[in-house]
Amino acid sequence: MNLDRPIIEFDRALRTLFAPAHSRRPLPGGDLPDAPLDAAERRHVVGLMRVNHCGEICAQALYQGQALTSRDPAVRMALSAAADEETEHLAWTEQRIAELGGRKSLLNPLWYGGSLSLGVVAGILGDKWNLGFLAETERQVEAHLDGHLARLPEQDGRSRAIVEQMRADEIRHAETAITHGAAELPAVCQQAMKGMARLMTGLAYWV
Repeated sequence: MNLDRPIIEFDRALRTLFAPAHSRRPLPGGDLPDAPLDAAERRHVVGLMRVNHCGEICAQALYQGQALTSRDPAVRMALSAAADEETEHLAWTEQRIAELGGRKSLLNPLWYGGSLSLGVVAGILGDKWNLGFLAETERQVEAHLDGHLARLPEQDGRSRAIVEQMRADEIRHAETAITHGAAELPAVCQQAMKGMARLMTGLAYWV
């Protein structure tokens, strides 16, 4: 039995959860001045960015699980490319949380484990459903980021620039999945995903 793949994936999980993330692209809005925020605004922005960071932890695990069980090399490559950009999102949100003096979610290992399991199951179902799950996830993330743009303080250009670039990347990931043959998930699956996302975001904002 070849143990290289499990070892590589285990190392990737450890780095995602416990090592600082790195980005090849510069931090969006990094050249903008840090706008003055009162204590309540700062706590709110930290909460929103913690939710976004948690979402990127989940995205890493989903892509990892999906790539592990995908049958099509082209699909695995698409998942890998998207995962690289999600790593950059992880780095950006992590940096913004640190700039604001906040902390990451204490529940990240739990979210990672659950998302990895979902990704494995999605991959086992077949590539069209695997990609369908990816496309629907990205559509829901896009809507979620739209909500954050509406809730972020208008003067906080640094946070807004990060969220706007993340949103553009997520739209492209969904389009890539559709191009590769994503199936439309049943409505009941879409609603279940929305329910799980509400639970995760509600807890991650505070914990």
